[in-house]
Amino acid sequence: MLGLRSLPNLRVRSIPQRRFTTAAEPQKVAEKAKKKDKFTINKDGTIKVEFGVNPFRTYKIDAPEPVATTSKEELLSFFKQMTLWRRVEVAADNLYKTKQVRGFLHLYNGQEAIVAGYEAALNKDDHVITAYRCHANFMGRGGTPFEVISELTGKATGCAGGKGGSMHMYKKDGNFHGGNGIVGAQVPVGAGVAFGLKYNGKKNVCLAMYGDGAANQGQNYEAFNMASLWKLPVIFVCENNKYGMGTSAERAAANTEYFTRGDAVPGLKIDAMNVLSVKAGFAFAKEYAVTKGPIIVEAETYRYMGHSMSDPGLAYRTRDEVTAIKAEKDPIDKVKFYLLEHNLATEEELKEIEKSIKKEVDEAVKQAAAAPVPDIKELYTNVYLDKPYYVRHTNLEDSLVVE
Repeated sequence: MLGLRSLPNLRVRSIPQRRFTTAAEPQKVAEKAKKKDKFTINKDGTIKVEFGVNPFRTYKIDAPEPVATTSKEELLSFFKQMTLWRRVEVAADNLYKTKQVRGFLHLYNGQEAIVAGYEAALNKDDHVITAYRCHANFMGRGGTPFEVISELTGKATGCAGGKGGSMHMYKKDGNFHGGNGIVGAQVPVGAGVAFGLKYNGKKNVCLAMYGDGAANQGQNYEAFNMASLWKLPVIFVCENNKYGMGTSAERAAANTEYFTRGDAVPGLKIDAMNVLSVKAGFAFAKEYAVTKGPIIVEAETYRYMGHSMSDPGLAYRTRDEVTAIKAEKDPIDKVKFYLLEHNLATEEELKEIEKSIKKEVDEAVKQAAAAPVPDIKELYTNVYLDKPYYVRHTNLEDSLVVE
């Protein structure tokens, strides 16, 4: 094989680095942060929030009102959930660095408001399928930190028996279909789940989630087309965290307005760094999907970490960019601000919650370390389907059961 040195006319040069700054310019972020949301606390304890900056944009559909409803209890729940999920990711990070977690590891730090928000708008009879950045999604469906950490460390007590790892977390009783490692492949599967819901007369939806890096996959558009033709109750969710691996969205896509890319399928773009706008947006999207058919939701977010643990995350963006987003738009800090600004909790109360969560995750790590590894026979389970099984042929009358 010829090496580069044997090609005298070939000039090798480095590609100039282009920094993606559209949503991360510190000045723009600071300007938005100055426009406060208006809180109205009612006598019954409900809270009306009118957003200072409209968190929604739409395509081929009327926009929802830039308003959300919540309560003290829900805000505290959001704070606990997102803090727990981030603490789990911190633990996973540490376990990977000490080689107790092997293989790929994709962390969700910065994106927690998406899961917390959509779970507040859905119920457990709705379905969720996502890509490989899936730890928070699993816990949002009812999974525990112990099950996550056990799975990451290859223990039998993991949610997939220690055989799936970071990218393949499932929860059958929570209608969570994974955790899928093939880029974009979960989108048509999610459309299929939605077809099953409609076929069986269920008034529920399926969320089929993918990243901005997967948004150019051809199978997405086939799924959009079929879902539109059949009016399937599916919400296609593009988690736009600004970077597909190490490539900024503007370098990978001619059209970065992902919510407009469904052709006949309408779209909704949400500020997904605010859990309340996510909740309101997904409530709107679910109502639309159940009654009218598919909708695309672009959840505009930001990941603090690299694409995976092999990516330090700073070769294609500056540290200042990440710091600015953390300082001005962090989803956990946003909820914390709401609670403190409106005297719904004290600093001491929130610190106690954080301490309790740290203790819970530390205990989960300890228990997972002591848990058993899968038995050697597990190498051969869940590989083949036990007979008898049904074989569907092109003609129904030629179908048969194989004994």
